[in-house]
Amino acid sequence: MKALKIGIVVAIALVGLLAWQLSSPSRSAPQVGFTSLQNEQFSTEDLRGKVVLVKFWATSCVTCIQQMPDTIETYQQYAPKGYEVVAVAMDYDPLDYVRTYAQTRNLPFKVVHDASGDIARAFGNVQLTPTAFLIDKQGNIVKRYLGNYNKAEFINTVEQALAG
Repeated sequence: MKALKIGIVVAIALVGLLAWQLSSPSRSAPQVGFTSLQNEQFSTEDLRGKVVLVKFWATSCVTCIQQMPDTIETYQQYAPKGYEVVAVAMDYDPLDYVRTYAQTRNLPFKVVHDASGDIARAFGNVQLTPTAFLIDKQGNIVKRYLGNYNKAEFINTVEQALAG
């Protein structure tokens, strides 16, 4: 009976640790390299001085596709103030699908296909989409988003990061 209680306490602690890791951002964004669909190479270090949304998505993800118009609108509104979006398509997403989606929707921001999965692993082994990280001008992760989010709160966080 005592072993069962200890097992339950350990399980609860592990669940709590996982929930904390998912909800609280890490201190700084990982240093990774990106190659856009236009073969532009850049890194997280190159994006310093901007507020950056690194958004992991897939063409097969309904929520990702539903969020894309808001992502475009936010980018267009805040890009002149130093806001950047890097849309990272997951490794399982066929490159042709990603390229076609980006072209037919005229995505105005950087689109990357993470063919090796290295970028997703660097950001904490991202497997669920959409998952996004808002990074401030100093390269620190301000907030991590999983799934749907409150648009007004997101805009507020972006504006605070741009002001900082």
